[in-house]
Amino acid sequence: MIKRTAEEKLIRLHKNFKIVAVTGPRQAGKTTLVKKVFPDIPYVNLENPDMRHFSMNDPRGFLSQYPDGAILDEVQRNPELFSYLQEIVDNKSQKGQFILTGSNNFLLNEKISQSLAGRVAYLNLLPFSLKEVEGNFAPKNENEYMLQGFYPPIYDQELPYSEWIQNYIRTYIERDVRQIKNITDLLVFERFMRLLAGRIGQELNYTSLSVEVGVDVKTIQSWIGILESSFIIFLLKPYYKNFNKTIVKRPKLYFYDSAIACSLLQMKSYDHIISHPLKGALFESFVMSEVVKKQVNEDNDFRFYYWRDKTGREVDLIVDTPKETIPVEIKSGKTVHQEFFKNVRYWIKLSGVKKGKVIYAGDTTQSRSDGIEVFGWREVHEKLDTFF
Repeated sequence: MIKRTAEEKLIRLHKNFKIVAVTGPRQAGKTTLVKKVFPDIPYVNLENPDMRHFSMNDPRGFLSQYPDGAILDEVQRNPELFSYLQEIVDNKSQKGQFILTGSNNFLLNEKISQSLAGRVAYLNLLPFSLKEVEGNFAPKNENEYMLQGFYPPIYDQELPYSEWIQNYIRTYIERDVRQIKNITDLLVFERFMRLLAGRIGQELNYTSLSVEVGVDVKTIQSWIGILESSFIIFLLKPYYKNFNKTIVKRPKLYFYDSAIACSLLQMKSYDHIISHPLKGALFESFVMSEVVKKQVNEDNDFRFYYWRDKTGREVDLIVDTPKETIPVEIKSGKTVHQEFFKNVRYWIKLSGVKKGKVIYAGDTTQSRSDGIEVFGWREVHEKLDTFF
């Protein structure tokens, strides 16, 4: 069983808070993690119809079985429990009473914000990171990782990734989307997801999507929110310091797991991804998701953005740390050339910072005299440590 990087954060939160909520996409390993870290705490799965009905029909009687607390898995299946949990934890000073897990972040957070505000700490568990996979399985190249993705069942159970991802998308659309929002035409929503995959690594234009999908802008915004709260996509905001008053306002779109985007784009082989016009955007999304996992798993104190002006100059990633702000370019090429440095150098000159980074698809580390360091994608977790 793979040791998850988030284990230490989970243990720390459990010691300091009465309730810990572990959320994340389906099949990310939430149940495996909490059962491994807390093997002596009673475990209850509310996907079980009998348990769910018991908790709904007699919530006080259900919770009385666990006077010292419990792991309540898929707790969003009975949101009414949160009010009863509030009463229980308020009557005890004990920390670490309950651990709640749920795949549906939208419903879970909505109910927690109403009933358990100030009593609960959050841990978002994403699929495996590159660091976790390479420490336990045979290394692959970047194209294989982008196509296969990082969901645990593909590695733990050695499942065929193509079929698994397709079924995952179908299950997500048919089950979770209906649970979150009453979307009647699932074919339209599926087309919307495929159009999003075609916009990976690009600025998100709600109006353009609205026209192509055939629904209004408010619906597009609502659907984007559903995919965000379900850990399918994330949005990268533009950097907020207006150096030259020409900065764009729209966020950029990325997928937490590039395999979902590849499947939506009908990519079925490594050769296909190598020749695909979106390969660079997929590689950028792959690296960006590793940056997100680093922050989420280790609770690092940094924020990240992108920067682009209206003339087209762009820096893929701005890492804003307590010590400094660092521009980072992400390039899918395997050979370092001068084009890699153009925008980083421009931003360094514009902002006055002293150094920058370039992450590329090769494997050589180079330190340039102008303060720019070049390193390969396999080193992204290690190099991010040096930012602090």
